[in-house]
Amino acid sequence: MNVGVPKERRPFEFRVGLPPAGAALFAKFGHTVYVERGAGEGAGFSDDDYVREGAKIVYSEDEVFGRADLLLKFQRPLKDELDLMRPGLTLAGFLHLAAARQDKIWVMLEKGFTVLAYEQIVLDDGYRPVHAPISQIGGLMVPQIAARILQNDQGGRGILLGRAVGVSPAEVVIVGAGVVGTTAATAFAAVGAHVTVLDVDLRRLQHLQANTDVQVATMLSTPYNLAKVCTFADVLVGAVLVPGERAPIVVTREMVSKMRSHSVIIDVSIDEGGCVETSRPTTYASPTYIEEDVIHFCVPNMAGVLGRTGTTALFNGAYPYLEAIACLGVEEAIETTPALKQGLNALKGKVVNLSRFGGLGGTKE
Repeated sequence: MNVGVPKERRPFEFRVGLPPAGAALFAKFGHTVYVERGAGEGAGFSDDDYVREGAKIVYSEDEVFGRADLLLKFQRPLKDELDLMRPGLTLAGFLHLAAARQDKIWVMLEKGFTVLAYEQIVLDDGYRPVHAPISQIGGLMVPQIAARILQNDQGGRGILLGRAVGVSPAEVVIVGAGVVGTTAATAFAAVGAHVTVLDVDLRRLQHLQANTDVQVATMLSTPYNLAKVCTFADVLVGAVLVPGERAPIVVTREMVSKMRSHSVIIDVSIDEGGCVETSRPTTYASPTYIEEDVIHFCVPNMAGVLGRTGTTALFNGAYPYLEAIACLGVEEAIETTPALKQGLNALKGKVVNLSRFGGLGGTKE
């Protein structure tokens, strides 16, 4: 099997779909790994690092896309990349197909791709072993981003997250008590912010309170409660995820309009379309905008600027599934690994689960 590792081309994406240790894994089982020149540089891996582990360096995107039987990416491919990929390959990565353009999905199906979405790999207990480490990184990044945007020189309200003597701390509201929300809540509380977390699942809120050493307030996520917390939030974090589907809009424009002037929204759910009605994707070139007098930060690949950390976290989470593929081949690995099968969206161009493959329905126009 030929394994392709291209350079990521989305703006401010420094991670890579396979580190040198991954190249060694596939080489061990007799596969050929083709790495595009410079693919690992953003994560601190040189071409020589890959070569030492048995990979071959190729010098164009055409070659890496054209040779691959298995293409390992970090982010969902761009349309130009899809056009270069050879028919019948297997594509694996964080694909977020529910937020993808339909023309990209049609290309994948027409070219007969087998499509594996890392974020949909799930164990019997609901844990997502590949997605969780990346979500933890995102949750840990949120406080440092919020702290910066709250500064006056960034347009914020001039508020410190933590407690200065005689001064109230920042009010942080987190919508969603999954991995991102729980990690962010713990990090915010650790620096002294007052944190309120909302979720539709009381069990998650109970787990948060029972398994953290910091004090956070919890509320059931209802329209009434969301409207209430928006009136006092200095920072509102959207961390809503419905795996395989577009994130639901839970914070409306009207709620945003009641927020304090120059407060901050960080919509981490923007990878799946966003959970705030006023959110729209941005990049690190211009990461924020103001809507309803509120500063919005909505960078889809937020953790893409942590190339080394993100790449290592991906490999740690994906290792058992990559090893299964390297040992058994794609189809047998899918059939014998239930968690991996959950991430399967299409097999040789045939949709496996219509509800999870980007909401694809109807006929092509």
